[in-house]
Amino acid sequence: MPNECLVHPLPYREDPAFWFRPLHRQPGAVLLDSGRPVATRGRFDLLSAWPVARFQPEPGETGRGFFARLREGLQRLGNAHLPAECELPFAGGLLGYLAYDFGRRLEALPQQAEDDLRLPDAQLGLYDWCVGSDHARRLSWLVFHPACPAEKRAFLLEWIQGTIETPLMQREPWFASSEPWSTTDEPAKPFELLNRFRPTISRETYRQAIAKVHDYIRAGDCYQVNFTQRFQADYRGDPWAAYETLRHACATPFSGYVNLGGEDAVLSLSPERFIQLRAGLIETRPIKGTRPRGSDPASDQALATELLASAKDRAENLMIVDLLRNDIGRASRIGSVHVPELFSLESYPNVHHLVSSVRAELASGLDAFDLLAGSFPGGSITGAPKIRAMEIIEALEPHRRSIYCGSLLYVDVRGEMDSSITIRSMLARQGRIRCWAGGGIVLDSDWESEYRESLDKVGVLLRALETFSGR
Repeated sequence: MPNECLVHPLPYREDPAFWFRPLHRQPGAVLLDSGRPVATRGRFDLLSAWPVARFQPEPGETGRGFFARLREGLQRLGNAHLPAECELPFAGGLLGYLAYDFGRRLEALPQQAEDDLRLPDAQLGLYDWCVGSDHARRLSWLVFHPACPAEKRAFLLEWIQGTIETPLMQREPWFASSEPWSTTDEPAKPFELLNRFRPTISRETYRQAIAKVHDYIRAGDCYQVNFTQRFQADYRGDPWAAYETLRHACATPFSGYVNLGGEDAVLSLSPERFIQLRAGLIETRPIKGTRPRGSDPASDQALATELLASAKDRAENLMIVDLLRNDIGRASRIGSVHVPELFSLESYPNVHHLVSSVRAELASGLDAFDLLAGSFPGGSITGAPKIRAMEIIEALEPHRRSIYCGSLLYVDVRGEMDSSITIRSMLARQGRIRCWAGGGIVLDSDWESEYRESLDKVGVLLRALETFSGR
């Protein structure tokens, strides 16, 4: 059939690291990881490298202007479809990230927090091939978009079948378009932390920030603000080993790894979907409400029951559900927005979460980028009302959030999209690895409880890397 992708069945692998480990240092290497075999809620893994084009926002470019360029990139690659036996959500297209600060390109926000990390607000590649796994059907494929050059297909097919010895860094002709994501031929150095993680603000500064949020709420500025603190440590070596360690410690269904070049990378162990768009149907799954896991089955069940019964957590969750109903409603068919799931319990190795679902149908004539433009960043990590909460975040958090509370995502040539919210995520950049933790603050929030909750959310990740490095 015209414009049909070439699909090669592969031996099924639950753990995508089997395919991605030899690729992870290549230009534009990206993995969207459902956390199998430990995590069970995600269905698909996607991975690729060597994009045919790279997109980053230009200075002064609006978010909608950037999205227009992404649309053009997808159009240049060309529409395609997958054969009926392959149900993967990706037939070629865009993979990458939107940082939280991309929201500044969609809304007018003050410029107060320090941009000390200098991470581009977005980075997406246009990919003409992928390896994908469908865990529901226990099938894996190597997929080529029709535009993928024959020599590239032959190289990848031979390599992935293990029949050649050519080093992956050999410069084939089709590498040229990937040069902006240059990497090194030097062997990877082992990852290690050089010191323990430490917060960038004191407990007293945290307490004062929560008091200021309470002042804003009493003044009528907002109902809820998500306040975040940052932890950091120095490192050297290849962050992929750190990702594999984190994945083992806390597997989650919306994980991912993005090679940023050299020894820089995004390492995300997110449990939270932002927005999925498939066959014109929209779903977002906000998390709001957290308890730590118990030390034994009885205490663990007691904490889960306490969360489910908590009037405070249910009220916070409902507040964000209402916000997201409004956000996705901007790109939805009138009357189609509904809430099929409210206050469900989801449990992970470190915490219990309260999760809801909002669904809708995409309005005629609109696409994934219209949906993102009206919804990004996710309301579960800002507060309500959204824009005022973001202004307060800018005033209280000393540094920009960078990748934290942004999104890892794909948008394929058919318009399919799925995206995470990059909580429980780390940025390894220029010799320092950073991790963030926060929570929704309302008027009856106790600052010490909120502080402990933030540590519960990321403690397992920080301890895993410190133990791995003997710190």
